Amino acid sequence: MTQTECSAGACPVCLAGRLHRFRELGPQRYLRCPVCEATVMAPESRLDAAAERQVYELHNNDPEDPGYRRFLARLAEPLTARLAPGSQGLDFGCGPGPALARMLEAAGFTMRLYDPFFHPDADALAQTYDFITCTEVVEHLHQPAQVFARLDRLLKPGGWLGVMTCFQTDDDRFDHWHYRRDPTHVVFYREATFAWLARRFGWALEVPRKDVALMRKPGPGLG
Repeated sequence: MTQTECSAGACPVCLAGRLHRFRELGPQRYLRCPVCEATVMAPESRLDAAAERQVYELHNNDPEDPGYRRFLARLAEPLTARLAPGSQGLDFGCGPGPALARMLEAAGFTMRLYDPFFHPDADALAQTYDFITCTEVVEHLHQPAQVFARLDRLLKPGGWLGVMTCFQTDDDRFDHWHYRRDPTHVVFYREATFAWLARRFGWALEVPRKDVALMRKPGPGLG
């Protein structure tokens, strides 16, 4: 089958590339964007909303678990080092146990929560923020382009978007990659994908730690 015959529509991350077949692993089919380099699970391979929520409810993300807090610190530490005291933030996709928000509140920041399953607070999406966190969220997005555009609108000028997700690196390891095996993970990003998104929105991109992307929205006095 030719690459053209494998084409499967526009990339949901960048909306600029035509997806092409990448892998077929049992019932799951994966596609690759040649523009932003994202890998995407084909829509027909995804769980429905009810099954997706059931998987999330099995996650044991205890806000008081020291190991989980150390995991979240990979994003929290480099992000808070860049924030002004008293900054207001949104934990987008916080899940049932908003551990990161609690950590940031303890550090002196004001936090709001939003999660479509566990904290569907529309009011939280009706204001703007100095920073937004997305930890282990963007890999679940069925319409990432629309979500990133919304997050850009929710950021104040000069605001920070902090994302943590396992970056895809080696195609040869994809079949057995633990991150792929979670059936709710439908989009896999490379560092190049975040670089494309940063160019799209005019954000300044930093990758301060493994699997962490910090992106700053343009603002007054920023180059």
